[in-house]
Amino acid sequence: MTHCTFDRWRRALALPVTGLVVAWLSACATPVPGSLQTITQPESATGWTAKPGWTLERFAVAAANPLAAEAGAQVLRAGGSAIDAAVAVQMVLALVEPQSSGLGGGAFLLHHDGRRVQAFDGRETAPAAATPDLFTTPDGKTMAFMDAVVGGRSVGTPGLVMVLAQAHRQHGRLPWARLFEPAVALAEQGFAVSPRLHGLLLADPALRDDPAAANYFYAANGQPHPVGHLLRNPVLATMLRNIALQGPRAFYEGPVARAMVEAVRQHRSNPGLLSTTDLQRYEPRERDPLCHPHQTTKRRLTICGFPPPSSGALAVGQILGILARQPTAEGGSDWQDPAWLHRYMEASRLAFADRAQYVADPDFVAPPGGQWSSLLDSRYLDDRARLIGPARLPQASAGEPGGIRSSWAPMADQTEYGTTHISIVDGFGNALAMTSTIEAAFGARLMVSTDRSRPGGFLLNNQLTDFSFAPTDAQGRPVANRVEPGKRPRSSMSPTLVFDADTGELLMSAGSPGGALIIHFTAKTLLGTLQWGLSPQAAIDLPNFGTLGGPVLLEEGRFPPAMVKTLEARGHTVREAPMPSGLQALQRGMKDGRSVWLGGADPRREGVVAGD
Repeated sequence: MTHCTFDRWRRALALPVTGLVVAWLSACATPVPGSLQTITQPESATGWTAKPGWTLERFAVAAANPLAAEAGAQVLRAGGSAIDAAVAVQMVLALVEPQSSGLGGGAFLLHHDGRRVQAFDGRETAPAAATPDLFTTPDGKTMAFMDAVVGGRSVGTPGLVMVLAQAHRQHGRLPWARLFEPAVALAEQGFAVSPRLHGLLLADPALRDDPAAANYFYAANGQPHPVGHLLRNPVLATMLRNIALQGPRAFYEGPVARAMVEAVRQHRSNPGLLSTTDLQRYEPRERDPLCHPHQTTKRRLTICGFPPPSSGALAVGQILGILARQPTAEGGSDWQDPAWLHRYMEASRLAFADRAQYVADPDFVAPPGGQWSSLLDSRYLDDRARLIGPARLPQASAGEPGGIRSSWAPMADQTEYGTTHISIVDGFGNALAMTSTIEAAFGARLMVSTDRSRPGGFLLNNQLTDFSFAPTDAQGRPVANRVEPGKRPRSSMSPTLVFDADTGELLMSAGSPGGALIIHFTAKTLLGTLQWGLSPQAAIDLPNFGTLGGPVLLEEGRFPPAMVKTLEARGHTVREAPMPSGLQALQRGMKDGRSVWLGGADPRREGVVAGD
């Protein structure tokens, strides 16, 4: 039994048999190809399922699960806004994609209302009792990563529910309570365990150790429920219904808040610091988006992304800006040419060096040169581009934007995880790109339940492990992204909106999960669509590639041996591995003389595009 179970609760929810549903059902007899791979990435690879690409005329929802995308489309059909649809989509994702996001996590939401772009920051915060040595052992060493992740120590104050409520107050059209109906119905009636969820449950070594999670995700024999198993979550249904009726206070106060604090502080081996006061005092931030110009052969563009504490828009902007300053006479101008790929990797190494040096919560750390845009300044990018030669730089160091030397210590390399991405355009001229997360797959492996007599609840984040485990370097210089009370950890999430610079017309919404590799997944898709003229689906389908400052990473089985040898000849160390992005993208296009939305979803995961 596989996706066919979907038909049972499609009828229960009165969902129409759209092309989306037909495509989902048609896969019933086809297992996801490939075996589960274990690599140091947010979520393991679970195969490749080709996606057709979509064309929508009125509105579109791109999300990581068909049920979530269809829930958002139903809200838009009912007259809802992009924000309304995002609430419905996210609540369903909290149920059907619990490994990636949910009530216990946070989000960055980039919204355009036809006039202005807003950046809603729902990033988790460190508890008030947190100290810079949170991840330091008694003998002064930093903790092993997974020792820090599993348990209460890594849990930050969740921001997702509050930031969605804030955005809805400004841009919602339908009542808040209406937006929870699809998720409540699915939680009560059940959803089919997908191949991806089953594979990740099978591979996870720690989730079974949490009693509530074991009771919900696993059978009595300790094995995860099989693909197609109808999984009900009555505890989450009750929580969602209360949040729908009472608003965010039903999450940040009362039984749910107490259950969160109990799960964190009473973990038997790795307790944390979250308190009811932390929850009551949580506030989302509305920040100025980070926008920068981008020139193609056909038009001038403005690319807008999320500012710090996200590093995504800065790194993507630097990579694209440095590449635009590179000569193309040496070779080709896309990923198939080793000379171009070499230049991409060098531009990325320079961007990641700046990221390690400067980027942290702007409420705690001042930007270099007095403004974050100094990292995207034209003259600064000119200087950085001149560093790139035909061979790999021996050392890619942070620059001095604004001409000011930094006193921060660069953050050491550290594993990053996370996330799901949603892109939506509605029929009223609104659009959004939202990336949300509980960080690692299944977060801190802590399930919050307010009723242990019934199965279910929601998972808590391990977002604090996005801080630097070492608060200082060997010379005692502080790391900008060290743990501090109330601080938001640095992120790589890169929700992106693209505009025509001359007319202001929205052209694209895009983003991806994938930890620090989010930056490369997003950059690849922007290059594919804006520079190389590909459709969103074709750009998403391209092989993944990137570097975090060290080895060159190439998606396994997608590059010829000659490419590897040529890059190695230029001084690069090359590693081939699965790189399971989860890209979603919507781009304005033309069909039969009419303006339409072209949609793409990553074949490496379960996402689709729904709409009319």
